Amino acid sequence: MTGRPFLLLTSRVDDALAAQERAAFLRLTALPAERVVHLRLEQGPVVPLELTAYSGVVLGGSPFTVSEPDSAKSPTERRVEGELTELVRELVERQVPYLGLCYGVGATSLALGGVVDRTYGEPVGTTTVRVTEAGRSDLLFGDLPHTFAAFVGHKEAATEPPPGAVVVATSDACPVQAYRVGPCAWVTQFHPELEVETFVERIRAYAHLGYFRPEEQDAIIEAVHAADVSAAHDVLRRFVTEFG
Repeated sequence: MTGRPFLLLTSRVDDALAAQERAAFLRLTALPAERVVHLRLEQGPVVPLELTAYSGVVLGGSPFTVSEPDSAKSPTERRVEGELTELVRELVERQVPYLGLCYGVGATSLALGGVVDRTYGEPVGTTTVRVTEAGRSDLLFGDLPHTFAAFVGHKEAATEPPPGAVVVATSDACPVQAYRVGPCAWVTQFHPELEVETFVERIRAYAHLGYFRPEEQDAIIEAVHAADVSAAHDVLRRFVTEFG
């Protein structure tokens, strides 16, 4: 597989988690290391970017949440949010392939005029995602099973997607599990980029950040180990295959 690299943007304050996220991305996409440029948003400004240098842009999850009041956000979180607002608008306007994962829903909805709040937060674990009627003809979602398991864990979600967005996946607990904006920009509330062991490490790292009660950790990890989330991984694989 040759061509321009993909840009992976993350905002993990923990070096080990950031390294694991990049390693999982490489394994799941089968991209060689030289075809992935990894920039950590929390380490300093990254915009402006020369977007024509990349086959596509993937925004990973984050402990940041856009629905918090600004007074509760750190200066780093406010800076990252502002940069992503600028970047997402440029990606969509210039039709640069883009895939935002979990935090990507919040950042993208904020940038494009959607509504993000805590109405449809989901506890850490697995959920059953359903491809919508519109999703069955979608480039990334069209060949997926009509229902599949995926890893989730988020305090906020899109109550209303941005104007013109097409919801391509839903679930009982969270109506907007994925949407597309324009021809080549997608966001998912679930995590296509997380393997079992990577997700387990994330669970342990977030045990005291309010996503679940610490005493629930062992039961959540047991359920995660029993889940088959291979179809969710196909969203990431198809993005790279289609635009790589």
